[in-house]
Amino acid sequence: MHPVGCGAGGVAMTIQDERAESPGRPQRADARRNHDLLLQAARELFDEEGDTSMEAIAKRAGVGVGTLYRHFPKRIDVVEAVYRDDVDQVVAVAERDVATRTPWEAVDSFLHAFVAYAFGKRRFLTELREAFEKNPELKCDARERLEAAIRLVVERGQGAGVVRSDVTGDEVFGLLGPMCTSASFTREQCDRLVGMVLDGLRPPVAASR
Repeated sequence: MHPVGCGAGGVAMTIQDERAESPGRPQRADARRNHDLLLQAARELFDEEGDTSMEAIAKRAGVGVGTLYRHFPKRIDVVEAVYRDDVDQVVAVAERDVATRTPWEAVDSFLHAFVAYAFGKRRFLTELREAFEKNPELKCDARERLEAAIRLVVERGQGAGVVRSDVTGDEVFGLLGPMCTSASFTREQCDRLVGMVLDGLRPPVAASR
């Protein structure tokens, strides 16, 4: 009887657990969708206005303010989440391009993606600084990931002979970051400067052809 009881109990418990979990699955999907909508809305408003309110973010996302606060209790939490998501997207570009593009195409694509990312931070630099003060690891972790992404595409290009060997990914990072966040440059100027950086990254022999 003991084996039968354990078997029946085990089956009954498994079915009960599945039934208990199934109503939660759509809720988790809804929560994920709302989270993504809120991030996108916040990113758009930061780009358009810089300083924006929680109410405006919820309205743009098409959700209630209560939903926003369940995901992000404080405005600084929204800033941090947008920043993390932006870093994730830029790093994903490097990983994707290394796997699907030629070495030089990967360098070109990633540098332009990095410029777009860095330029977009101008609108909420004040909020970002607050986020960095609240969570110092946020900036350090992001920097490490971005530097690793740049090294990935640069070193692959160097291995293929399309990027000069006397430059490091960290140097490229140090050049692009301040350039793109400087208020003295427009987006068009940043794009032109990236073109100049790309020309400078080519090996001297390739550049002279």
